[in-house]
Amino acid sequence: MENSRLKLPPLEWIRAFEAAARCGSFTAAAGETGLTQSAISQRIGHLEKLLGAKLFERRPRAIALTVEGEAWLPHVRSALSSLQDSSEALFGARRGRVTISASLSVIDLWLAPRLQRLTEKTAAQISLQTMVLGAHSVPQDEVIRIRYGSGDWPHFYTHRLYSEKITPVVAPEFTRREDPWTSWPRITVSGPRPSWNDWADQFGIPTTPLPVLRLDTYAPAQTIARAGGGVLLASLALCEADLKAGNLVRVSDDVLAHHESYWMLASKEAVTKPQWDDLVSALK
Repeated sequence: MENSRLKLPPLEWIRAFEAAARCGSFTAAAGETGLTQSAISQRIGHLEKLLGAKLFERRPRAIALTVEGEAWLPHVRSALSSLQDSSEALFGARRGRVTISASLSVIDLWLAPRLQRLTEKTAAQISLQTMVLGAHSVPQDEVIRIRYGSGDWPHFYTHRLYSEKITPVVAPEFTRREDPWTSWPRITVSGPRPSWNDWADQFGIPTTPLPVLRLDTYAPAQTIARAGGGVLLASLALCEADLKAGNLVRVSDDVLAHHESYWMLASKEAVTKPQWDDLVSALK
């Protein structure tokens, strides 16, 4: 019996249709794909003939999708995206250089202890860029960015590095004092993490004494706490190494969870899918 299934259109016809639908004109689609306007028009004409349906309304200075074109477009985009993702996953060449932009705190306290594992897993040269303090925009480009927030960036790849949990820590010599830790000198860091007022509201400690040291970056605050400068509301993830080494000790079993944390973000242009998976594995 004769096979009644519709013949699959050539991929170049489908790509011409998707480009024209996205760009809104055959001329713009031609510029994007490196073809001529007549070549785009010809391929879409062949596609419409094969499908037996009109995909575009041709107007004097513009084109518009027909009902059939509108209905087919999301399926075309999904199929092309799936084909690209599977090709990248199976055959994508690893980039020889990976650039990561992060704050000094993340580079010092999170990336540095994992750099050897990072280079081994990605098989790439790692370039680290220090994020300028106060630069909150997160462009999608060829740089992998680590930013603090709730994770609502529009990047193709997103991964939360850890769940943020805050607790007070001090240098070990402070624990020999006889007065309660809530009366010890306090260190504070400006920024999105919970403050001493948040801690006081949550756990009912006094809001005084006021912090004796105020910093705008987390990493030096942890250094000062390690040197005996006072009590710091520390990120458990970032001070893990100091706690294990005994350089810092916790003074409370209480933990304040925070909805924001550090996220790693990247566009498809920044990293291949296999390298992204290796980055996520290496930065655990």
